[in-house]
Amino acid sequence: MKKKIAVLGSTGSIGVQALEVIKMNSDKFELEAITGYKNVDLLIKQAREFIPNFVVIADDNSYRKVSDALADLPIKVFGGKESVADIAEMSSIDIVLTAIVGFAGLEPTIKAIKASKTIALANKETLVVAGEYISDLANKSNSVIIPVDSEHSAIFQCLQGEFHNKIEKIYLTASGGPFLNMKKSELANVKSVDALKHPNWDMGDKITIDSATLMNKGLEVIEAKWLFDLNPNQIDVIMHPQSIIHSIVEFEDSSLKAQMGLPDMKVPIQYALSYPNRMKAEFQKFSFMKYPIFTFEQPDLETFRNLSLAYSALNKGGNMPCILNAANEIVVESFLRGNVGFLQMPDVIEQVMNKMNFVGKPGIEDLKITDSETRIYTSEIIKSIN
Repeated sequence: MKKKIAVLGSTGSIGVQALEVIKMNSDKFELEAITGYKNVDLLIKQAREFIPNFVVIADDNSYRKVSDALADLPIKVFGGKESVADIAEMSSIDIVLTAIVGFAGLEPTIKAIKASKTIALANKETLVVAGEYISDLANKSNSVIIPVDSEHSAIFQCLQGEFHNKIEKIYLTASGGPFLNMKKSELANVKSVDALKHPNWDMGDKITIDSATLMNKGLEVIEAKWLFDLNPNQIDVIMHPQSIIHSIVEFEDSSLKAQMGLPDMKVPIQYALSYPNRMKAEFQKFSFMKYPIFTFEQPDLETFRNLSLAYSALNKGGNMPCILNAANEIVVESFLRGNVGFLQMPDVIEQVMNKMNFVGKPGIEDLKITDSETRIYTSEIIKSIN
């Protein structure tokens, strides 16, 4: 039987590639539901191509446009953020791929886990913000979480057949983005157009900026702690500009296992959807002769301070990772609009982390309040800069 898939955030970079994977494997997968937010035209185009049973537009103001555009098709159309979360728990869905960027992905993921769905997790913020809660909830509901991020997928793949063996350390690799080895003086005047020129990966704007600041790697460190039940000192980051080794596991006997491949997100997406099996694919094949040299180096934590801030948030615990994430989402939006400088972003985030109210044992409502208040405070700081 075909696996029925819901893709939450189908109009984003991961969502678009997920639909390509589903199309290439139409004998294995069936698209049951898609959701989008701002890119209404693309959502309509996807719906007309795949004819899913359900389409949700999170922006209420765009509901009528989507509904009218699909009126001639046997598709049920819903509007509003609540409907996105409701779709995630529908009984007809086997796998929920959560590709919504940011805090907005938390509520739908919670509902999907409560419904005991298999989660293909591409929304790292879910575990960054509410890692302990999500981990406990998944255990209680017997929901399986399969990581889609290339680094976490790599660790997950390396651990197949090894879950009973003790992990000494994991190494998350980072390409360094477009600014690898650049110094502060060189970064003072870079613009968003420069930061969006990632040398290896094709990603959405927010994740691409996070990659350039190393915040993406910081969020991945926090996510890895919860995915693989690790202590912060068991998670290391190394720069690997070629982006071929996606991450490495070191076991207590000093053996290391790495997962390798060309930088193509369709590979971990397909693995997550087909798990525990691998499926034949026509993706581009890797050639060692084209990559005769792999290089590694330590990250520059003085210049790219976001990675250090993420480790600090992880070590502090409580609602601090939520504060980190919310502040970062606001500064990235501001940087993309030209309202804050590249080097100002970690300064603003650190100021917010030092000022926001700390909650040691937050519940979901505490995290929602923290997220909202942090966004307001961060916006106020940015306004005071300009």
